Amino acid sequence: MRHVRQPKATTMVGRDTKHLRSISKTPFAGIDRNARIAVVHDWCPNFRGGEQVLARICKIFPRAEVFTLFDFLPKEIKEEYFPGVIFHVSGMNRLPFVEKYYRSLFFLCPFMIEQFDVTGYDAVISSSAAFSRGVLTRPDQLHLCYVHSPVRYAWDEQFSYLQQAGLGFGPKGLVFRYMLHRLRTWDTRTAHGPDLMLANSNYVRSRIERIYGRDARVVHPPVATEDLKLVVNKDDYYVTAAFHAPYKRTDLIIEAFSKTPSRRLVVVGDEVQSRHLRSLAGPNIVFTGYLPRHEYIEKIAKARAMVFAGCEDFGITLAEAQACGTPLIAFGRGGARDIVRPLGESAHPTGVLFDRQAIDSVAGAIDLFEKNALSITPHACRVNATRFSEERFDLAILDALGLAQSVQLARATEYNELFGAESSTRDITGSLVEPILQ
Repeated sequence: MRHVRQPKATTMVGRDTKHLRSISKTPFAGIDRNARIAVVHDWCPNFRGGEQVLARICKIFPRAEVFTLFDFLPKEIKEEYFPGVIFHVSGMNRLPFVEKYYRSLFFLCPFMIEQFDVTGYDAVISSSAAFSRGVLTRPDQLHLCYVHSPVRYAWDEQFSYLQQAGLGFGPKGLVFRYMLHRLRTWDTRTAHGPDLMLANSNYVRSRIERIYGRDARVVHPPVATEDLKLVVNKDDYYVTAAFHAPYKRTDLIIEAFSKTPSRRLVVVGDEVQSRHLRSLAGPNIVFTGYLPRHEYIEKIAKARAMVFAGCEDFGITLAEAQACGTPLIAFGRGGARDIVRPLGESAHPTGVLFDRQAIDSVAGAIDLFEKNALSITPHACRVNATRFSEERFDLAILDALGLAQSVQLARATEYNELFGAESSTRDITGSLVEPILQ
């Protein structure tokens, strides 16, 4: 006889400690961690937030195999974060010099993601910011989707991306706009494939509801809080750390600090926009370029505060800074709203939020932070970050799989009641649960 734990559908994991109910005390014996799981991830150009989530899912399920369109991860990253994990890649991964232009192949990605055959696996977990959710599954195959973001450049940020690329309504611009239109059509069609959607923040949850008309559970990404040490004694500099894409708005931070030369800013990271950003910087701003992990952590841990002006879906970097005891000064939209306990809204604030992406708003938030610096303690930041631990993520994923099983069972039961078919729950749940001896 088999047993399936059926969690309550009202549970919202990841919003706050109190919403975890007694999840840490709940036995997950019904979920077989040795099940064969296909983990479908858009692409792996480097090891950032999405890949950290991917690595943690693979750690939860030791027999998991990864399906991804492009895999450019270095050997040392694979050995450290994906030991023994098998990676399956698309045919596009073999194109010459594809690392330089893979993003321009986005119009082929929906077709290529559908070519992965995952139908032989016990369950599918898609880790999606664009395409992986559209993988083809069996009707009785469990599909849990972790959404990092709906496709940014196809939906609400289309015009921003087109403007940054210099694509107006000329022939090239019209071609790109038509391809994005086709991508939206495909994206909408595949939105109801997964049994359950997880959102990495409340901001992404609201975007999922608006774009796809679906509700989603909020499960924040895993942060290795146990590996990050609390640093109480801070140096006299601020830090910003981000992939230098335009939407991160690192330019606003640099210009704000350039106008206040008495404040020191350290900019970590060196890609895409770096030449332009350096041209904006005054002598009080230092660019470190790429830093190895331990140096990067040391830099954010010793900073007086981290400053971030982008609208991030979640922002693992922000949560890592909090785990090191570093306060945040951040734009109050997106994942930062989930991470920061704002000054003036919390008894134990961990940072300051500003409401406009403008130079004067950034500068004003820094002024406010300095006037209230004693109210924002490293210890409060550290305690706040424990909400995003890896263990909490593991339990939330297992809990979500249990709920997804319940969704499939309910769907099968409703079908059988309507059409009188013989009920067979083994096809739905048998491969994911361990036998319970009676």
